[in-house]
Amino acid sequence: MSEREFSKVETAGNLMIVTINRPDVMNSLHPPANFELADVFDEFEANPDLWVAIITGAGERAFSAGNDLKYQASGGKMSSPDAGFGGLAGRYDMTKPVIAAVNGVAMGGGFEIALACDLIIASESARFALPEPKVGLAALAGGLHRLPRQIGEKRALGMILTGRHVSAQEGLELGFVNEVVPAGELMEAAKKWAGQIMECSPMSIRASKQAVLQGLNTADLKTAVTTRYDAVTAMVKSEDFVEGPKAFAEKRKPEWKGR
Repeated sequence: MSEREFSKVETAGNLMIVTINRPDVMNSLHPPANFELADVFDEFEANPDLWVAIITGAGERAFSAGNDLKYQASGGKMSSPDAGFGGLAGRYDMTKPVIAAVNGVAMGGGFEIALACDLIIASESARFALPEPKVGLAALAGGLHRLPRQIGEKRALGMILTGRHVSAQEGLELGFVNEVVPAGELMEAAKKWAGQIMECSPMSIRASKQAVLQGLNTADLKTAVTTRYDAVTAMVKSEDFVEGPKAFAEKRKPEWKGR
């Protein structure tokens, strides 16, 4: 594990685990932390041996309480990386999957980080909200657009226009949470999801994610289906594209290369 100033990064085989490490301020993020996390996920994206990432928060109270308003109010210099809040909210073309393991409060920008991930695994104590209107702000790090796309307009507006807190169980019912587990089982559950993903060809995973996300930007189904996706082209040209059918025919576990 490498410990940076505002985060901890651990790798285990093809998995990277990132822990936001500002528990004294409920893992809220200021610009230096955002830029650090952007660097972390740049490294994840560029490393061919890392296939899946999990992001979580240090301690038991919070995944991330969002923007560090005290830092902002104190006159701290405000800026943000191109990769957006938490180094993730502004990434729109990363094909590697990221799992949010939400261990407590995920408010404002913290919830927007989770929404930018592909899966959300939540502890029973997790709480979600976009409460920005209550302090004269708006969820402009993607939450206003990702939440309606993920759970539908009326359900999303029910959260956005009230700023109300939503439990992990309600998040599961609304559809933005994939699984709810006891707090002590959160990381085990997130790693289980990651393990199931890593049993598949990483080339196929990247092709599937890109086709889904880019396809959702196309209103016409036929256009979405027939569009040429770069990750699909890469999959077809990869060693994994040969290895998968070969392993199936030989009745053995495939040895994925991820290239």
